[in-house]
Amino acid sequence: MILSLGNGLKNFVVAQVESFGTDIVQIEVKTPNTAHMSSENASSMTGGMQITTLKLDEIEDVAKLSNLGSWYGGILSQQITNRNDENEQTYIFGVTAGMMEADGGAELESGSFFMEEDGRDLKQVAVLGSKIKEIFFPGEDAVGQSIKIGGKKYKVTGVLKERGSTAGFSFDEVIFIPVETLQRKIMGIDHIQFAIFKVKNMDLVEQTMEEMRVIMRDKHEIEYDNEEDKKDGIDDDFAVMSIAEAREMLEKVFGTINILLICLASISLVVGGVGIMNVMYVAVTERTQEIGLRKSVGARNIDILWQFIFESIFLTLLGGVIGIIIGISFSELITYIISTYGYDVEFKVTGYSVLVAVGFSMVVGLIFGFYPARKASQLTPAEALRKE
Repeated sequence: MILSLGNGLKNFVVAQVESFGTDIVQIEVKTPNTAHMSSENASSMTGGMQITTLKLDEIEDVAKLSNLGSWYGGILSQQITNRNDENEQTYIFGVTAGMMEADGGAELESGSFFMEEDGRDLKQVAVLGSKIKEIFFPGEDAVGQSIKIGGKKYKVTGVLKERGSTAGFSFDEVIFIPVETLQRKIMGIDHIQFAIFKVKNMDLVEQTMEEMRVIMRDKHEIEYDNEEDKKDGIDDDFAVMSIAEAREMLEKVFGTINILLICLASISLVVGGVGIMNVMYVAVTERTQEIGLRKSVGARNIDILWQFIFESIFLTLLGGVIGIIIGISFSELITYIISTYGYDVEFKVTGYSVLVAVGFSMVVGLIFGFYPARKASQLTPAEALRKE
């Protein structure tokens, strides 16, 4: 069950990441003097640190690389949105017009997405997520109507199809507007947080990512004295990552988590093993006459030893089979419960996990059944019969 939960969660997170597409690379801001995936970088970002050095014109230069196709850059904000008497604090996602082409998970339900010139002209246009549409325009067509974002009127040009949550973020509860409009008319800034690019040839992705770093370092005037620091990118205020790298990182993280969970579960196996040993001790004590009788008619020590070892293994194997049935049942139950909340997570018991579970059970029986079995095998016929 533990392996089922770990693998199910891993597959869910990986699928969420890959929903953006498997052929993309991303540039995002990073705290200088920290590694991209370090806890220091994560804590500084979640702690509110703002990196303001990533600019849209730099991203446009990167996008000129021959192996990069469609792209979009963006920044996220929150604003009070209202229509008539309905007021909501909503996420406002400022993006460039290339989002619909670069993001494989985004589809229009109605209307159209805004165009590149809408951003250049700072037009106040918006595309609504499906849930936002239902909040402000229940049962009616939102396209062509208006809502107010931060007290300013925006014309609705389109509505996106329901998409659900990705990595815990619901795109259905977002309003999309041109990034330049968000920057200048709402936030008063000139930077963005990230940019996503489609890669034409994934065989050249590593080379392309290095070319992206060269351009960005040149723009930000970042130089390195040695190759090791350059490889780590410690001084960079940006990070370049591919979806393939993100998946590999997630595989390693969840692999480590699974090992840790199995180690924790092994504690219960040790406790169960002690119980098995006590049961076998009782069996030896209660069956001394049987042992003495078998030895008196010619049974060897090894015969008695293997008799009790096989009994111990059979006992733990039977417990393992029952555990597999319970594990499968609980995995199916948890999958059903989570699906009722709208999450597409499948906790599936694999053949590998079954083999591991049965193997552990039999090893526990062998290890903890050996000492009682050895004690039984060393009883002499006279001693065994006298005890009876």
